[in-house]
Amino acid sequence: MIYDLHVHSTASDGTCSPTEVVDEAIARGLAGIALTDHDTMEGLKTAAEYIKDNQFSLEFIPGIEMNTELNENEVHILGYYVDADHLKVKRRLTEIRSQRKERAQKMIAKLSDLGVKISYEEVHRLAGSDLIARPHIARAMIAAGYVSSVKEAFDYYLGKEKPAYVKRYKFVPSEAIELIKQMGGIAVLAHPGLIRDQNLIPSIISLGIEGLEVYYPEHTPEQLAGFLQLAEQYGLLVTGGSDFHGNNITESRSQLGAAGIDSKLMSKIKAYRNTIYGNS
Repeated sequence: MIYDLHVHSTASDGTCSPTEVVDEAIARGLAGIALTDHDTMEGLKTAAEYIKDNQFSLEFIPGIEMNTELNENEVHILGYYVDADHLKVKRRLTEIRSQRKERAQKMIAKLSDLGVKISYEEVHRLAGSDLIARPHIARAMIAAGYVSSVKEAFDYYLGKEKPAYVKRYKFVPSEAIELIKQMGGIAVLAHPGLIRDQNLIPSIISLGIEGLEVYYPEHTPEQLAGFLQLAEQYGLLVTGGSDFHGNNITESRSQLGAAGIDSKLMSKIKAYRNTIYGNS
């Protein structure tokens, strides 16, 4: 019984709609999923209502992944059991989406200077929403024939310190953790193995992190063992997920359920939630 607690849809930078993600999870026999789109909760109600209307047995955890930065390091914070109707958080997320749009426009301008001619309109069309991310720009580059994969776009143009890169808006882990907790959610440090400066992890945990995404496709066996030990040391929940972005993504994130947790670990998350927030 696998629970994949890190899944993306077209509400952010995935290629499957929220309902398609649900269908894929059922087809793969998963026990549950958490929809955790980047800096948005727009797909949560659609997925939840689709499951309810069709009486699917799939357990659904409303979530979010907030993209933050600390000391020039990308730090992603997952939130589980978030409230999609929380007005204050929704307003802040709207601000973040606006900043993402400005960032995307600057990167597109840089690409143009490099001879890579793509339009913001095309990127927005591929995104399918107002939440624009670098993978959307990469897909526009692929469609125009400039690169053959998202990885190539990042390696040569869009990755950090590459010629078309633009620094992200200022959004720090402490604010993301606070926003998640304001919604009655559980704050989890996503894919800690991808943080460039591993020495930052204890200080991030000290900001109020409640769980650690130990099981992740790109974590090595050594990292997995180390993060299990770290979770025990700090008394953190152990979570896991595939970081699924779509079946046509040519990376480890292309298979829903490629990483996740079993029912025993899921029960610990539920018990913790009930202890902190009650049964709401």
